[in-house]
Amino acid sequence: MTPIFHCRSCGSASGRPVLDLGLQPLANNLPRPEDLSRPEPRFPLRVAVCDSCWMLQITDIVPPVELFSEYLYFSSFSDALLRHSKQAVEQHLAQEKLHAGSFVVEVASNDGYLLRNFVEAGVPCLGIEPAANIACVAVERGIPTLNQFFSLELARELAAQGRQADLILGNNVFAHVPDTNDFVAGLAALVKPTGRITLEFPYGCDLVEHLEFDTIYHEHVFYFTLTALVPLFARHGLDVVDVQRIPIHGGSLRFSAAPAGSRPIGDSVRALLAEEAAKGVASPAYYEAFAGRVQALRTQLLELLHELQARGARIAAYGASAKGSTLLNFYGIGRQGFDCLEFVADRSTAKQGRLTPGSHLPIVPPAELLARHPDYALLLTWNFADEILAQQHEYRAAGGKFIVPVPTVRVV
Repeated sequence: MTPIFHCRSCGSASGRPVLDLGLQPLANNLPRPEDLSRPEPRFPLRVAVCDSCWMLQITDIVPPVELFSEYLYFSSFSDALLRHSKQAVEQHLAQEKLHAGSFVVEVASNDGYLLRNFVEAGVPCLGIEPAANIACVAVERGIPTLNQFFSLELARELAAQGRQADLILGNNVFAHVPDTNDFVAGLAALVKPTGRITLEFPYGCDLVEHLEFDTIYHEHVFYFTLTALVPLFARHGLDVVDVQRIPIHGGSLRFSAAPAGSRPIGDSVRALLAEEAAKGVASPAYYEAFAGRVQALRTQLLELLHELQARGARIAAYGASAKGSTLLNFYGIGRQGFDCLEFVADRSTAKQGRLTPGSHLPIVPPAELLARHPDYALLLTWNFADEILAQQHEYRAAGGKFIVPVPTVRVV
């Protein structure tokens, strides 16, 4: 815990530590082999909860320009995410009755994987994407995209141009923004008086209850509960009007807000607030045992890996993900620690040929899993387990097994 706590939502100076994951490299900065001659920066990765508004947040911030100016996560490489996005767009189109005269904005639009569904439906849209390399891909695919960070200033510029939105979307971006008040103020400035804001993000209660500690990395500044979000949005003249729990990424919320008084507040909001109150989300006790449970999970996986290695089993990993980086570095697995993994397989061609952050494991195409055929593969992208297990049916049919590390260690 840093000596001085400052809540990035309500401004309170009263907070308490929840989990310390030690010094970690940037989870999406994948070095090339020739980069190993240079020091790899590491930063403290610690989580605390505010005693005033109960916002769960990291305490040590890395400037966004270091994290997102070049980014190697391309959403289009996940079939499950593409299906999820298409279904979400179909729901948005029907719910908001969007048409050729509507306007949709997506914040952190990545490679256009979601907005392309609006383009195909004939609904005007705009993506805002800070990573230049990814924004270029979106533009090449015919998705109108601004290569900028979203902010209140940009929102006001767009509004002044007459480009307020009927629908603003933000999937897995809200938690990434250190200045959450500026971000929400920007949403309020950009949405039409009759419009809607819908955000998706990993749910803080699932993180705590299902030990999803590897969701924590420097890009993720916040781990949201509804209890903490209602006052944040109210501060900027927005009502939370609907919330859905969805299974993607180990448990997420699809959260909707609108200008205050413009829409009724749904029963789903009241129900989830009551559920969180019953769990004690607004109390220290809810967070106190988390670190100890994470340490126990760490011990369980390391004991299994040591046992398998002692038996002569060959082990690799699947998924060069940000969550995998957190797990490998916190557990001390890799070339500079417990060297038990031969390689990491990943579908993303942008990652292949690079190394995992900190642990420096080579990233190879998924075909190598079948070609080299290790006995076990540690599934670092456990949040897409069903998709990956289906894709790797040949490897499994030939006797290969996957180790799923979260929320419990199991072999499948």
